[in-house]
Amino acid sequence: MSRVTLQTIADRVGVSRMTVSNAFSRPDQLSAEMRRTILAAAADLGYVGPDPSARALARGTTGAVGVLLTESLGTAFLDPIAAAFFGAVAEELAPTGMAVVLLPSTSSEGMIPARDIPMDGALVYGCAGDYPAVDWLVRRRLPLVFVDGEPVAEASSVLLDERHGARLGAQHLLDLGHRRIGILTMNSTEPPGWAPDPAAAGSGFVARERQIGWVETLEAGGVTPVVMEVHDNAEPFVSQGARAILDGPERPSAVLCFSDLMAAAVVHAAEELGLRVPEDLSVVGFDDSPLARRLRPALTTVHQDFAAKGKAAAAALTSSIARFRAGEAPAPEEHRILVDLVVRDSTAPPRPA
Repeated sequence: MSRVTLQTIADRVGVSRMTVSNAFSRPDQLSAEMRRTILAAAADLGYVGPDPSARALARGTTGAVGVLLTESLGTAFLDPIAAAFFGAVAEELAPTGMAVVLLPSTSSEGMIPARDIPMDGALVYGCAGDYPAVDWLVRRRLPLVFVDGEPVAEASSVLLDERHGARLGAQHLLDLGHRRIGILTMNSTEPPGWAPDPAAAGSGFVARERQIGWVETLEAGGVTPVVMEVHDNAEPFVSQGARAILDGPERPSAVLCFSDLMAAAVVHAAEELGLRVPEDLSVVGFDDSPLARRLRPALTTVHQDFAAKGKAAAAALTSSIARFRAGEAPAPEEHRILVDLVVRDSTAPPRPA
């Protein structure tokens, strides 16, 4: 059987080759009835469409965007926060017809996805600007949008109002009357010679912003907090940090936590020590993940809108790609996602001395 081409279909329908091409690549140029006729003829002839690689070469675009993750793909999909973000990104990109390519931070057998996979731009999710995979994306001169991480030059960013969220949590504890307050957080700076786990990369920026908000607010209220930093927002680090901050000689009456996961570890450590939450210890998380609502007592936490963050990131990236295709200079923008405090059952006034 001879090879079916666009001209074969054009001859069958009685239209030009360009009209057939438009039916696949520019459907807005045809009436709905004409497009259905052409696609029906193509299906009858066994034609599945133009070769994607050839079409990408002709257009100078791949029709795909990357999402660079700090951890393995399997781990990312188990994270409800990341899953909510990915879902919002996919929903926002759906009308554009662009595909989403997930880029792991690690490489295998010499392949570096950030270097090798064709894409028109990328979202950098939680990665520091000096992360090796980010360096490859920058060297490729792709349009980039940084999410939850400090951006590089000429790249847009989508960030939570981290300091404001931290201030809300700290002020809540001060208003309840707490004066012995601890902070359990990620490393805001990396110790010399310490190589972080890929899942922790990029957290320094967020940790610094939150710590500034907590400390400034507490010190303005006359409180000097006890700060405990851990290297990773995962076990066993969070549990070790939680036990350490509660086992010290000056046990706090309340703890502000970098994440809901850390807050859960503090609640569990308190239970092991025979402390009741919130009667003996108040706990504040950050994120308002599903864990915050499942925890008992339900967790007071700083709420972030994952859907708004994902949609803002996708919109910023499509805008950057459009400027790039038009030959226009980058116009980096910073999008701040508002946060608010959700007060639940894990906080209460301190017990009388």
